[in-house]
Amino acid sequence: MKIGTVLRALACAATLGASAAGAQEITLKVSHFWPPQAMPPTKVLQPWCEKIQKESNNRLKCQIFPAMQLGGAPAQLYDQAKDGIADVVFTLLGYTPGRFPRMEVFELPFMTSNAEQTSRAVWDYYEQYARDEFPGVKVLALNVHDRGYIHTRERQIKSPADFKGLKMRAPSRQTTKMMQLLGASAVAMPLPQVTDSLSKGVIDGFILPWEVIPAIKAHELVKYHTETDPKARTLYTVVFTIAMNPKRYESLPPDLKKVIDDNSGREFSASIGRAWDESAPAGRKFAEARGNTFHTVPAAELAQWEKALAPLYDEWIKDMNARGQDGRKLLEAARELIRKYEKP
Repeated sequence: MKIGTVLRALACAATLGASAAGAQEITLKVSHFWPPQAMPPTKVLQPWCEKIQKESNNRLKCQIFPAMQLGGAPAQLYDQAKDGIADVVFTLLGYTPGRFPRMEVFELPFMTSNAEQTSRAVWDYYEQYARDEFPGVKVLALNVHDRGYIHTRERQIKSPADFKGLKMRAPSRQTTKMMQLLGASAVAMPLPQVTDSLSKGVIDGFILPWEVIPAIKAHELVKYHTETDPKARTLYTVVFTIAMNPKRYESLPPDLKKVIDDNSGREFSASIGRAWDESAPAGRKFAEARGNTFHTVPAAELAQWEKALAPLYDEWIKDMNARGQDGRKLLEAARELIRKYEKP
């Protein structure tokens, strides 16, 4: 056989081999802390996985591991993505207090009114002011949840004075400080511990949006729910991220990287916020059906809540200044981005 023929044959074989490798199916390990029936895995992760599978012609697939099935604790999820234990994680920034201090601005009280709109603002803020708070991962989305409310076992909360003597679960550093300023003893813990802590009397109540409460059956362990006037900004929210191991991303061929990129960013973040906004009525119905008691704090009375919580803003600004940032500028930037997306 002539040398030229051999070379052509080898080149053809290499091309076919590359094509076969390019067509190889890739399964992403996706990890999170929610029970499998909760809204985020069913309304966010599963549709996202189905979408990237379809757009990749079945070359990208997911294997979802709910409720920390890959091991570890919720606070370790970010590092699991960073270290490659998981390829993609969906986690709460507040589970690692102080690690994302600039992003905590969105967890200050009375900042937001709509999760979809604010999630767009969170993404823009991240791109402009906080990219360096996320080393070692590729951030695919950042979002907030919808209106956070107060849920208690034995006492209806109507004013800040009603918190005195209560042990209240809080999900993040800023919400822990918020509970303390309102007069409660704040207990920081991840979501999977809430039900057991309620049943054992470790906590008297918790703050959460409606969506996850039925999934952990927490509505069966409390009697009272305190909401805030829907015309006012919400008492609190927290920030989540979907993050990917960067080496796993870089290992993908260009067309599959594009599939990931096309399903990341501001609009993906907004869609997650929208899923939270839409989830509230269904989640609330479980507490209604059980006959639990509801109270709405009128907008006029929220002024005393705002007054009690005002020190949180000054403390956050002071913390940012100590870190070499312009805290007041960052706070106003976050507010301006929220207002930008709230405009009709």
